[in-house]
Amino acid sequence: MIKQNKMSNLPIVLYTDHYMNRTLCHNFALGSKSLMCHVNKFNDYSKTIATYGFLRGTGDVLKKVKNFYYIDHGYFKQSSRNFEKNKTKINDLNGYFRIVYNNYWHNSLGNKSKDRFDRMGIEIKNINKSGDYIILSEPSVHDINFFKLNNWLKETTNKLKKITDRKLIIHNRSSKIPLNQLLKNAWAFVSNHSTAGFLAMIEGVPAYFTNSTLGNVSNLNDIEKHEINYSAFYNLAYEQWTIEEIKSGEAWNYLYKKNNNK
Repeated sequence: MIKQNKMSNLPIVLYTDHYMNRTLCHNFALGSKSLMCHVNKFNDYSKTIATYGFLRGTGDVLKKVKNFYYIDHGYFKQSSRNFEKNKTKINDLNGYFRIVYNNYWHNSLGNKSKDRFDRMGIEIKNINKSGDYIILSEPSVHDINFFKLNNWLKETTNKLKKITDRKLIIHNRSSKIPLNQLLKNAWAFVSNHSTAGFLAMIEGVPAYFTNSTLGNVSNLNDIEKHEINYSAFYNLAYEQWTIEEIKSGEAWNYLYKKNNNK
């Protein structure tokens, strides 16, 4: 049974038994001074919630509530992780995490200063002027199921064939060739929403997203223009946070003001 929050505008933070979820949710609750509830005990869908990821029951709740704060890996300088047989192994929690209100990604729009991005010390390589192929990043099984992307690979392949004659190379978490090797000779990187697209752009390979929200970063129809929208980097840098910034309340103060027009 959840006790009513003293401040009705604070979210209920839903946690699972998974280490990453519990850690992120615990720190978010500390920073926002919100109550926590195990996902299996939550049933009041009129409440605003906050949670990390969409597995282990949180995705079902996210689809039912009206308002939510969604936490996941950031766009730049993420925590180190490895992918093995569709499973993700987190090596540390020293990276950045995005926190999104009523969406799973930010639209990258705005006119933010480049100062927060610059403080991360990321070296952006010049755009690769050549490139033999386009990397087509296949969504994970979990992403396909949750975001209903069953036909994404076929539909995106067909669309690309209408606007470019470049070779397509499909890449996923099980691919034998690492992404950083493929990027060396790539013309572009295409995905629905993979944050690897930002790694590609940092490496000088323009990235394009078919997702309607991240589509503001770049338009797939412009793939032959071979450009990178660097202003999106500066805006998105303001939408991701370290564990310490989340725990201290700095992230929540920003989110509250932004989403309450104050």
